[in-house]
Formats: sequence, C-alpha cells, structure tokens
Amino acid sequence: MKPRSVIPMQVAKFGTIALSAVFCAVGLLMIAVPEKMLPAWVDFFGVAMMIFGVIKLVGYFSKDLYRLAFQYDLPFGILMIALGFITTVKSDSVLYFLCISLGISILADGLFKMQIAIDAKRFGIGAWWLIVVLAAAAGAIGLLLVFRPAESLRVMTILLGASLLADGILNMCVAISTVKIIRHQMPDDIGMPDVIDAAE
Repeated sequence: MKPRSVIPMQVAKFGTIALSAVFCAVGLLMIAVPEKMLPAWVDFFGVAMMIFGVIKLVGYFSKDLYRLAFQYDLPFGILMIALGFITTVKSDSVLYFLCISLGISILADGLFKMQIAIDAKRFGIGAWWLIVVLAAAAGAIGLLLVFRPAESLRVMTILLGASLLADGILNMCVAISTVKIIRHQMPDDIGMPDVIDAAE
C-alpha cells in the first residue's frame, strides 16, 4: 500500500506558520503606526482571510499524525473564506464589519485552540499549557475587538493589530507543537492503525 502523500500536510503546517508570521508583522506595524491605516489594509485582510481559510481546509483533509491542529478547520475554513470574500467585496465601508468578523473569528479560534490544548495534553505534548495561555489571550482580545470600547480609527487599528499579533502567535505555536508529519504514514482505509516508520 502506497504511503499517504505528505505534501498537503506540509502545505498546511508551513503555510499556517508563514501566514501567521505575516499576521504578526502586520499586527506589530498597525500597533506601532496606527495612523498609517489605509483602505488597502481592508483588502489585505479580506485576501489574507480567504488564503488562511483555504490553508485550514487543506489542513483538515491532510490527516497529519496527531490530527489536533486542524480538527475543527472544516467549518472554520469555510467561515474564513466567506468573511474574507465579504470583506473584499465591501471594502469601501467595511471597517466596522471587519472588526466584528475578525473579532468573532479570533474569539472562536481561541476557544477551539483551548480544546486542542486539552487534547494535546492527553497526547503528552509539553507545550499544551502555552497553547491555553495564548488561546485565552487571543480570545480576550477578539472579544474586545467585537465590542470596540472606542470608535476612533486609531483605537480600532491598534486593536486589530493586537488581535492579529495574538492570533498569529497562537497559530504558529499550535502548528509547530502539534502538527507532526511522518514520511511513511499509511492511508486510513487499509483496516489497521497508521504505520509510523520515520518522524520529522
């Protein structure tokens, strides 16, 4: 029986890490210079959410060893693609919608990541507690973004930046610590557990 291809797993893992790093960089930039917020940022968010949604779908179907990081990403990936599309199409007047949609997405992601952390603890993954801490922080910032304590563009920009930074760090931590790619993982439909010959 031919081993399962590791390409989708690699796309999901390293795509998540790369895009999360971009989110972190953009988040830091928005926090540092919120007055530079431009309408083009809205288009960036829309396209980035759609790309991230696609990566999440790839991750869901990739079937890595632990199957922790992407286990909830079928509905979440579809939601990200839909929100990204709406954000891009309505980019002329969508800042408030962006705050709410991104806040809800990050809050939901934080909650899902807490469940992943609990599962990771059962697998003996030592970084589970870090995932809990980061998930709680990201969820709190996402919730704050939804309720927007101030209406000024500067404050909303800083909140958007903080939420991107928190969620980017969270997703990188989860991808690095819980996604395990093995070279000789057999397909699930052969009637036996996955065979592990070499781990990366």
